[in-house]
Amino acid sequence: MLSAIVDAFKVAELRKKILFTLGILALYRFGAYLPVPGIPFRQFADAFANSGTGVSMTMLDLFTGGALSHFSVFSLGIMPYITASIIMQLMQGVIPAVGRWAKDGETGRRKITQTTRYLTLGLGLINAIGYLLLFQSPAYGVQFSTEVPQWLTSVIVVFTLVAGTGLIMWMGELITQRGIGNGMSLIIFASIVSRVPSSIFSSVTTNSDMGTGIAITVLIVAVVLIAIPLIIFVERAQRRIPVNYAKRMQGRRMMGGQSTYIPFKVNAAGVIPIIFASCLIYFPAQIAALFNVGWLTALSNAISTGWLNWILTLLLIVFFAYFYTSMVFNPEETADNLRKQGGFIPGIRPGTATVAYIRNVLRRVTLPGGIFIALIAVVPSILFYFTNNQLIQAFGGTSILIMIGVALDTMTKVESQLKMHNYEGFFK
Repeated sequence: MLSAIVDAFKVAELRKKILFTLGILALYRFGAYLPVPGIPFRQFADAFANSGTGVSMTMLDLFTGGALSHFSVFSLGIMPYITASIIMQLMQGVIPAVGRWAKDGETGRRKITQTTRYLTLGLGLINAIGYLLLFQSPAYGVQFSTEVPQWLTSVIVVFTLVAGTGLIMWMGELITQRGIGNGMSLIIFASIVSRVPSSIFSSVTTNSDMGTGIAITVLIVAVVLIAIPLIIFVERAQRRIPVNYAKRMQGRRMMGGQSTYIPFKVNAAGVIPIIFASCLIYFPAQIAALFNVGWLTALSNAISTGWLNWILTLLLIVFFAYFYTSMVFNPEETADNLRKQGGFIPGIRPGTATVAYIRNVLRRVTLPGGIFIALIAVVPSILFYFTNNQLIQAFGGTSILIMIGVALDTMTKVESQLKMHNYEGFFK
């Protein structure tokens, strides 16, 4: 691995992409601690820590890398964009016009991207107003700046938060276009990783006995290190369907007559089901922040922890595993491409029989993959519920799956670049 990293920096084009990505992520982390004008930075951080914030707000703070607990420029994080992306994905199957955009190639993708951006800013505005009303409530007791009128301070705060959301979205798209990996996923990755050191310190010092705290921390880290290879094994696992190509004459040359396979990943959706499920589960917390109503806050806390949260997380992850796999993989298109290229699956008739066979394989492969990542996400949540150890929350199943999934995806993209320049990659 170290040799692959060294080789990556030897290639000028790849080196520029890596340094550009790291620079954008560093800028994002700087914005996570840049206070909103009119907000007392340290006073608000102390009020947030002492306010008895619910589990839902704690998880939202985890996904923003601590920006929410400091009410910084990037307090809204990447969640508005992800929520907007989920809505647009769902609308493709509900609104015919949006469904046509998805099939119109580059022009349709531009329309979907532009609509997602506007929707992101709209959701960001709603969230910004909600957080402003919540943090102005007596539960936090933060006194905003009195040097300017209260209404002007509120306008500045909301405008800054929405602008921060737009800036995060822009930085994510820059990484995707000019850097390495998926920009939005890397921003979430950076947010989660940034909370790990403070969580380790909290795990060690929470217990009255320092030795016990160190022992618990070491045990948690050891379990995580043991689980990582298992997660990577499932992430890389494939179900391969053999494909044969019939011999045919093309001009004066004989073509075809070879065998290959179609790879179906056990977890084809990657970390997307985890991210989508997390956004939906913690979306009520954002609505509760907007209205600041007692029963709505209680409901958001109820579905953010406990048995209801575990069941919803399990079901939503499995659902989104199927949903996203069906969005990115079309059995009809695959079968049609095989037919056009003279390929066929041994023992399966071309046409509708091939479509049905591929669809059944996808269903059977997606189910264990979805259940696996759902269990990885739910089990640490159960342990955190009974132990209240912050390190389990930071190293929870959702966080670990996102970190591993994003890391593998980024390494795969770097490896493809290395092989283009005749270097060996990360995966042997």
